[in-house]
Amino acid sequence: MTTSTPGLRAPAPPRPASSGRADWARFGGSCLRILSVLLVLDVLLQAALAGLFVTGDVSLLAWHAANAQVVGLLAVLVCGAAVLVWRAGRRSGWPALLGAVLVAAVLLQHGLGESRELGGHLPLGMTVFGLATVLAYWACALPAAGHEEVGP
Repeated sequence: MTTSTPGLRAPAPPRPASSGRADWARFGGSCLRILSVLLVLDVLLQAALAGLFVTGDVSLLAWHAANAQVVGLLAVLVCGAAVLVWRAGRRSGWPALLGAVLVAAVLLQHGLGESRELGGHLPLGMTVFGLATVLAYWACALPAAGHEEVGP
């Protein structure tokens, strides 16, 4: 016969182990949302810096060149997060491919800017903005962590 001691509780039942893959997918989705929005905002800042430089504020060219490094880093991080969402979250692979194209476009953009090839640099800047916006829109449209849609 067992007696219960007042104030002592039975141990809690074990929690079901969460899937490591699901945790990585949630992490990747959160990172992709944050990083892709930061990338869009930084590309807008980059365009503003370029516009102010063109109007005569020559000192902003150094800021524009420095911010190009930030744009490149964000593009690589966005691509990595998109790959994580694709592989761990078993989502569509096109955002990861778009992220890779975005990284390539940013690298080409940087090269064209350094060589002062403005005929290609300016239109490619608009392309980078468009690609980043599409990726950010898709990332923000993903269901939030823990609120995944259930199919029929």
